[in-house]
Amino acid sequence: MRKNRINCLLILLFINTLKVWGQPINRPEINLDDFILKIAPIQTEDANYEDVYENLFTIYQNPLDLNKADIADLRALFFLSENQINAIIHHKNKFGNFLSIYELQAVEGLSMENIRAILPFVQVKNGIGTTRFSNFTKKAVEHYLVIRADQTLEPIAGLKEDKFVGSAQRYYTRYRMSHNKDFSIGFVSEKDAGEKDFMDYYSFHVQVQNKGIAKNLVIGDYLIQFGQGMIFSAGFAAGKGSEPVYTTRRSNVGIRPYNSVVENGSFRGIANTIKNRNFEITTMAAFNKRDASVDLNEETQDDFFSSILSAGFHRTETEIANKNAISETNLGGNVLYKLDHLQIGFSVLHTSFDKSFQKRALLYNRFEFTGSQNTVMGPNISLSWQNFNFFGEAARSTSGGFGYISGLVGSLGPKVEWALNLRNYQPNFHTFYGFSFAEGSRTINEKGIYNGLKYIIKKGLEVSAFYDSYNFPWLKYRVDAPSSGQDYQFRIIYKPNKIFSQYLAFHQETKERNASDSKAVTHELLQTNRKNWVLGTDYIHHTWLRLQTKLQYNGYKIENTSKSDGYAVIQDIETKFKKSQIKARIAYFSTDSYDSRIYAYENDVLYAVSFPAYYGKGWRYYLIGKMPIGRNLDVWIRIAQTNVSDRTTMGSGTSEIEGNKKTDLKVQLKYSF
Repeated sequence: MRKNRINCLLILLFINTLKVWGQPINRPEINLDDFILKIAPIQTEDANYEDVYENLFTIYQNPLDLNKADIADLRALFFLSENQINAIIHHKNKFGNFLSIYELQAVEGLSMENIRAILPFVQVKNGIGTTRFSNFTKKAVEHYLVIRADQTLEPIAGLKEDKFVGSAQRYYTRYRMSHNKDFSIGFVSEKDAGEKDFMDYYSFHVQVQNKGIAKNLVIGDYLIQFGQGMIFSAGFAAGKGSEPVYTTRRSNVGIRPYNSVVENGSFRGIANTIKNRNFEITTMAAFNKRDASVDLNEETQDDFFSSILSAGFHRTETEIANKNAISETNLGGNVLYKLDHLQIGFSVLHTSFDKSFQKRALLYNRFEFTGSQNTVMGPNISLSWQNFNFFGEAARSTSGGFGYISGLVGSLGPKVEWALNLRNYQPNFHTFYGFSFAEGSRTINEKGIYNGLKYIIKKGLEVSAFYDSYNFPWLKYRVDAPSSGQDYQFRIIYKPNKIFSQYLAFHQETKERNASDSKAVTHELLQTNRKNWVLGTDYIHHTWLRLQTKLQYNGYKIENTSKSDGYAVIQDIETKFKKSQIKARIAYFSTDSYDSRIYAYENDVLYAVSFPAYYGKGWRYYLIGKMPIGRNLDVWIRIAQTNVSDRTTMGSGTSEIEGNKKTDLKVQLKYSF
């Protein structure tokens, strides 16, 4: 049988040479900006696209070996259907290990479009062991240094009025040396505009994998994800409003190094996973300094803080005083039992602070965490049966608060995918590093039921939709009573060939919020309604020209009060000359108010994310150039400007600019060793 497979593979390779199958499908470079736009056609302010970008890049840098991948590993890619996952596993079980990545073409149920989608994230390795650590500098697959500088060219109020202690420049460096599934060494440093003239933030890691029983050891900054993310969540999810089926579940990602510049978002310490047959045991310990505003309790004469500050700015005397004001210790881990079609785990995390955490004495904060210690623990499960994946996680915190999430993702046929998700997070359930599927920005005070559906009408024509209904059992900020809401989305994608595609997406969200009478002790709740329409077209002319056009409308209405409309017309162009590349955008926007603002994801230099809100009336444009210098050095230059006609200042507070223009310049160098 193996001889027949080799003959079959040679035929496939010959066919590819003749281009009967189209272009050869070597593992390509990936345009992560384009990938995010595909999974999230309508961008919202709640989504953390920097995390999505960073996580996609982590997967890209550590491609999945198809010969070692199990069902859970393939699910972590979050864009394969259960039918396709089972087909890959079945093919491997029937014929043995993949001989080449080209063999994906022989897997039943995988189209060329499916294969092209997963190629950047997978590989086939045969008989290649791990690198000897003593020889790692010669064997590193990824070895690079990135240096970036950017600045807003117009003076901002914080600098003009000497409120900021530093300069207007923002600096960023990133170093990484790694060999897939073997080792990784890296650091990230950053200085924000207005901070002192040296790096203000540092992140580092050393990772060793597959050495004896140590499956994954990380020292430095890291994140952890198990189950559905109720206790440990590493951000490996695009969230609601993106791909409506596969992104509703989480995977047992385990430990991963932290490379982001989002400060106060990671563990700093040591974490290790050991493997013994079907068991994987993960332990972690971390000690972090966090930014917070510390106050004195007049009655007890003890220090306390009311929130952890996550912005990471240290520009003013107050911000500098808040830097590293509290200490946080975390101890915990996970035990995971893995079979081919079943994973059962149990997670625990104990968090303690050196000062008491006390929210402001407001009614909506009644069930919020108070004290200096919290323990959250609970089980999780993932079960595969035929073309369905059933999953769930439950947890309980020190307060007695309880939460759970359960659901399924499955194939109802070769063309239909379905997702169902149930969740219930009590108002007194407290988890600091958990973020499972939710409407709110935290895993607390929410009940909901979600349905997602995807249907392939025919080749090149696909429709998808979701409906989510939820309620909040207790009060929230600016919502002085228990409330409810719902949202739904519909998207149709038409892609008749490789050079042209078009999509139409509609999203509507209904929620409740306080009436605007600021003198009232309690407020009447009014219904708010937000509508989004997006029509996008993508055209590729050969390999050197790409045109993308997008029309977007946002409407926001408050019951019996006000209505605001906004729209944007966005044109992107991309061209390539050998290894050089130019990207540009011109956009016109017009919104009645900030309520109808339009979020538009923008292309940026490598490792950077741009996600501005367009509001008011004006133009937005940018130009990005990438050019290689020699064999090892790449240079990016990006200039972007917003020009408005309805106001004479830009921004507010210390970020205010006098005038109707804001211009940003960014230069980046990447040296590959």
